[in-house]
Amino acid sequence: MTSAATAQTDGLASPAIKQAIPPAADGAGDVPAIVRRRLIPWDDRFDGYSWLATGFVVAIAALLRLVGLAEPKGLVFDEVYYATDAYDMLSRGIEWDEKSGGPAYVVHPPLGKWVIALGEAVFGNNEFGWRISAAVAGILSVLILTRLAIRLFGSVILGCAAGLLLALDGFHLVMSRTSLLDIFLQLFILAAFAALVLDRDHRRRRWLGAIAQGRVQATGRVVFAFPGGVPWWRLVSALMLGCAVGVKWSALYVLPAFFLLVWLWEGGAQRTAGIRWGYLKSLPAAFGWSLIAAVIIFLTYLATWAGWLATDDGYFRHWLSDSGRAEPPVIGALINLWHYHTQAFDFHNQLVTKHPYQSWPWQWLLLGRPVAFFWSSDLPCGAPSCASEVLLLGTPILWWSFIPATLALIWFGIARRDWRALFILLGAAANFAPWFYFAVAEGRTMFSFYILPSVPFFVLAVVYVLGAIMTPTFATQRADPELTLERRKIGAVVLGVYLILVAVCFWYFYPVFVGEPIPYADWSARMWLGSRWI
Repeated sequence: MTSAATAQTDGLASPAIKQAIPPAADGAGDVPAIVRRRLIPWDDRFDGYSWLATGFVVAIAALLRLVGLAEPKGLVFDEVYYATDAYDMLSRGIEWDEKSGGPAYVVHPPLGKWVIALGEAVFGNNEFGWRISAAVAGILSVLILTRLAIRLFGSVILGCAAGLLLALDGFHLVMSRTSLLDIFLQLFILAAFAALVLDRDHRRRRWLGAIAQGRVQATGRVVFAFPGGVPWWRLVSALMLGCAVGVKWSALYVLPAFFLLVWLWEGGAQRTAGIRWGYLKSLPAAFGWSLIAAVIIFLTYLATWAGWLATDDGYFRHWLSDSGRAEPPVIGALINLWHYHTQAFDFHNQLVTKHPYQSWPWQWLLLGRPVAFFWSSDLPCGAPSCASEVLLLGTPILWWSFIPATLALIWFGIARRDWRALFILLGAAANFAPWFYFAVAEGRTMFSFYILPSVPFFVLAVVYVLGAIMTPTFATQRADPELTLERRKIGAVVLGVYLILVAVCFWYFYPVFVGEPIPYADWSARMWLGSRWI
């Protein structure tokens, strides 16, 4: 395994990865070692080993999500809306209301339903057909998280631990086996953040090349020009965010974190390269590319409405003409679409209807009110009284680790001045914190699955802390090798025990994740918080 070392990854890399600084890339033989160490990002291409380990984790995730995917039979929970809307879109391009015989009024963008429709187009309008897209999205999110964690932590072990924890999360499993929208929202947001990390690495390599070519001196004086180049990964991230907004508007909450990281990482690269006032000088470039990214996000989102724009039957499609006003060919369609959005926005703002499974954001990480997707007492289990339930419940040991891990992450991030801590915290908070406002200020009806896009980042927080336990800072590693070895032994044991406990807990709750018929007494024993979980 090979790697380039960096000062910002102190304390979380495996021994085999902590190596001396290799010869500088891009011919940068005259670049000071301290500059190379800070600018060269971790390289996660550890021959074929890391991909083999990644494949093993993804295979576990795929097995759990695909086996028995067609169970339970029938439409469960909100599949009654999204699976049926998706099937209508295959033939009409829009959602359709069979009762009224006209277009349906829906309040979420179309992309998530189009992805569900893709599975129905291939496998038919059946349970497997309308759930397979969600399963694939769940599997892909495990893959992306594993590779992201390997790159962040410079460790295949920690990276695979992150992927395995997500694969063994009951909350993620249930959402991966049900045709709701939130699993696609999570996938696109996670992909956007992963692409942004790749953009950070790419831009730092360009700064290193600029120093090596004499365009920037080690003293920090700019001799010629900005490193330049198109930040392709940043634009890919924008594309993914556009897709996320095309699934649910709540992805808009992520945009401030996206633009903040673009600026902080661009400025941080310049400052590390020795440029004085790097954060200030990076503003024009960060703003310019962020503006382009915003255009990509908007155009991508607009493209998700292609089916509505192409038909004459969509709800509010000809609102102007129906209101007796002129409707220009292109501008009129956009005005109609804007009117649709204002009506949907008003609907969301007024959504305060009580629901038996609604919950508040401060309950979510504590598993205070799970959502029952399916329940039956009629399926046989070999006992006089049986129960079959699909309960949207996180694996308790994992989820009850999230809050202490996040607090520890904040402490480690401040103590070690680690950029990864800020990245993980922003990823976790971007789609989670806004719901506190809506709960307190508006009392809006909400459900625990709204937190799903933040779950991979809470998993990263847990793995970060486990990695910090496993290895001390880089300075300590060099000063006290014996202490370092002892810490790694202890950390490895802690990591192994924790993974085993999560796996056992997942296995225990597995029947209520997938709706497996079990004796009623066994089902009742799994309701740890009593009526809150029923």
